[in-house]
Amino acid sequence: MPAAPYPENEVERQQALEQYNLLDTLPEQAFDDITTLAAHVCNTPIALVSLVDRDRQWFKSKVGIDADETPRDQAFCAHAILDPSEVLVVPNAEADPRFADNPLVTGGPQIRFYAGAPLQTPDGQAIGTLCAIDNQPRELTDEQLKGLQALSRQVVAQMELRRNVTQLSQTLKRLQRTQASLIQAEKMSALGQFVAGIAHEINNPVSFILGNLPHAQTYTEELLELLDCYQKTYPNPEPEIADFLSEVDVNYIAKDFVKLLKSMKSGASRIEKIVTSLRTFSHLDEAEIKPVHLHTHLDNAIALSHAKLQQTCSGYNIKVTKQYVDLPPIVCNIGQLNQVFINIIGNAIDAIDERIGQTRRRDRSLNRTDYSPEISIRLDTNHDDDGRGFVIIEIQDNGIGIDHESQDKIFDPFYTSKPIGQGTGLGLTSSYDIVVEQHRGKLKVDSTPGQGSRFSIWIPTDLPLPD
Repeated sequence: MPAAPYPENEVERQQALEQYNLLDTLPEQAFDDITTLAAHVCNTPIALVSLVDRDRQWFKSKVGIDADETPRDQAFCAHAILDPSEVLVVPNAEADPRFADNPLVTGGPQIRFYAGAPLQTPDGQAIGTLCAIDNQPRELTDEQLKGLQALSRQVVAQMELRRNVTQLSQTLKRLQRTQASLIQAEKMSALGQFVAGIAHEINNPVSFILGNLPHAQTYTEELLELLDCYQKTYPNPEPEIADFLSEVDVNYIAKDFVKLLKSMKSGASRIEKIVTSLRTFSHLDEAEIKPVHLHTHLDNAIALSHAKLQQTCSGYNIKVTKQYVDLPPIVCNIGQLNQVFINIIGNAIDAIDERIGQTRRRDRSLNRTDYSPEISIRLDTNHDDDGRGFVIIEIQDNGIGIDHESQDKIFDPFYTSKPIGQGTGLGLTSSYDIVVEQHRGKLKVDSTPGQGSRFSIWIPTDLPLPD
């Protein structure tokens, strides 16, 4: 039995395979759905997503076989990857000198027919195959060959998507850890540059995912159309296939596969919106003082606080309401004001969380329907006593509130009402400096203990543009 020779690019091919981090991983529905469709389209009892490793072929997905891997020197797929441009078809392995005495032919699973479509990465490396196997000699129609090739492209698209989602998830975790550290230390002045770099890093894989999903959708629609045509052309499959179809709901898989792609698109679009918020928040590529639409940046601040809104408050959902008037662009340093918005919204979330905690400590029977936490954000205009025009941003919560003594001190450096280790006392001090000193505005607080607080940010409308 002659083993398949190693390709000349074996080192690069192996590196490409390892970059996907697929070997020896658990089964995944997305790959199993494709394998099931391959068996159905090719009308075979066995179908595999086979990855050709250094000395073995390992099955990421399998239908009709129990084995997880076989030696590479016995692998039909090792022959298939030698020519990534063609589907390797072996009509009768017993009559083929390359495979006649192969243990997979002379023993279980008694392969007679094999068709393997190479899994070719975007940079041209053949790392495995999507293959269909039968224990009876046979041929595939042109439509079946095209279907197998189309499905093999779907396997690669799924691998690319999986890799990029994994990389994105890792990047987001690094962002969350670092962002939490920065917010805890109130180092908001450094956050803009950091966020810009992270947003750029996230944007690349997100763009790749969103760019490939329409193609995946098109491939899926074509495959489903092919499947429908095949079922109409061959309404009475072989008994083995009929038995298999009785166990597998092909119609459900077809419908669910489309839903799966839609959910991927929805998730990627959500991440894209977060990236946009992060990039807008940093504003490193723009002038420090310039006209901006404040409502856009308030929305971005809410989006960036989304994780904290979800993770705190003991399972309560915080309702965020917005009331914006139409405003022309306002001249300001939006990078600095973003820090103020994040600080005050974050404090509002903390105040609500503290109110829930105190109430529960007094009354263990507190029901979620007894309290509806809410943060309201209002954007309006007004004039002071001197007739000077201002844009007013009000951020109000119904949290724990601030006692009268603390209201006189909350803007003092290093003053905090939070427990030791939970605040540095610099957040509101920095906010006061940004609004009052840097923008010649006003920062006011009105609070009732036990009922909540309202912070009012007054930004003058007559700030000059820099020369």
